[in-house]
Amino acid sequence: MIPARLEPLLRADGVPATLARRFAQAGRDLYLVGGSVRDALLGRSRPEEEHDFATDARPAEVRRLVSGWADEVYTVGEAFGTVGLLKDGVRAEITTYRAEVYRDDSRKPIVQFSDDLETDLSRRDFTVNATALRLVPTPEIIDPFGGLADLGAARLRTPLDPGMAFEDDPLRMLRLFRFVSVLGFAADGEAVGAVRALRERLAIVSAERIRDELDKLLLGEHVEAGLWGLVESGLAAEFLPELVALRLQQDPIHQHKDVLAHTIAVVGRCPPDRIVRLAALFHDVGKPETRSFGLGGVAFHHHEVVGARLTRHRLRQLHYSKAEVEEVAGLVYLHLRPHTLKMGWTDRAVRRYVRDAGSLLERLDLLVRADVTTRDPKKARTVERRIDELEERIAVLRQQEELDAIRPPIDGHAVMAFLGIPPGPLVGEVMDLLLEYRLDEGPYFEEEAYRLVREWAEGRGMEVPPGAAERDEGEGC
Repeated sequence: MIPARLEPLLRADGVPATLARRFAQAGRDLYLVGGSVRDALLGRSRPEEEHDFATDARPAEVRRLVSGWADEVYTVGEAFGTVGLLKDGVRAEITTYRAEVYRDDSRKPIVQFSDDLETDLSRRDFTVNATALRLVPTPEIIDPFGGLADLGAARLRTPLDPGMAFEDDPLRMLRLFRFVSVLGFAADGEAVGAVRALRERLAIVSAERIRDELDKLLLGEHVEAGLWGLVESGLAAEFLPELVALRLQQDPIHQHKDVLAHTIAVVGRCPPDRIVRLAALFHDVGKPETRSFGLGGVAFHHHEVVGARLTRHRLRQLHYSKAEVEEVAGLVYLHLRPHTLKMGWTDRAVRRYVRDAGSLLERLDLLVRADVTTRDPKKARTVERRIDELEERIAVLRQQEELDAIRPPIDGHAVMAFLGIPPGPLVGEVMDLLLEYRLDEGPYFEEEAYRLVREWAEGRGMEVPPGAAERDEGEGC
């Protein structure tokens, strides 16, 4: 009996069934496998049509069977048994049955092809991804490792011994907790035990692969469970030591909340924005290095500064792009700023805040709100009101001035012409002066700007060129 949820995959005019008939006519098997089968059984919608197939046909034959029928054919993975294609907007990857053998020092397999579907399914990461759907001539679910039962139990288990699975491909350990986060399933106890025993094997996995799995984990609906799995299994220590360090030893006199638990809760409170959740993951990593105890209790002075530095280092190690590193580190550095002015927001403070946040302003607001995890309702309301007040002040100033494009009324070319100086550090010094005045005082006219430039020049003993004063007095806006 085929579940009704699978019917969309079985449509006679659909790409999967059409492709399966094409292979059957050539005397070849073709099974739909992996995520599309799993998600269809779970009733989960997929963001785009993308399917994985397994076949007994070798890659060269697969390429011949789809060439001329598919709109596009991709052979970049052919050496590993995979041919990709695009047909009517549907993407598909067709992989020859495999019986892979991994080397101890690399997760790149020495590919051995197989003629047996069950052997191929046994090499997959988890049983919920190791069910196959025969499409023609008669639909049939192939489930040799109990994947359907594990789907029903919301359990993540490896088809074969988990030690063998993780020894072969250590990235599967990280994928275990990624699926905990994305699917909300529980990791099997034996699988977690194998992660504890083999976690150091993650060292042979490339930084890019680890980064990509971390990104997917962070976007999961059950991200807190996924992160706790990483920490409790010891796997986080292999690539996120700063996260593990947040489990600070509690001081018996000056009690403070568990920074690790707080951090994971903040990540969970953030919307599924990858940059925001990365910033939430790192926002307090500076606390262990800055922790101190005094009469007022525990303190973490300047932990945002240290945290931004540690964030940059770790994200570079994981090969994030330069832009992503700066965005996340910037959010970490700024996440305390809204809490520094408890007596109200002056126009000057709002301008500087908006200038410093720049394009990160909206994401910073999301992070700051998520950072309020106190169980004290009164304290929580106080902090929320403070953030609301800041947003209101930003809205008011946006109506009054060009808050998102704060700049002086004259540029560097005007300064050089006024003072008769060439490009160089002195021009930058003057522009910094004019910008600071703009931040402190709000919008001002060119006449005021030239007055400030003249005073700056006279203070340095510079002679303002003849005619500059007259030009200054005659210009304005």
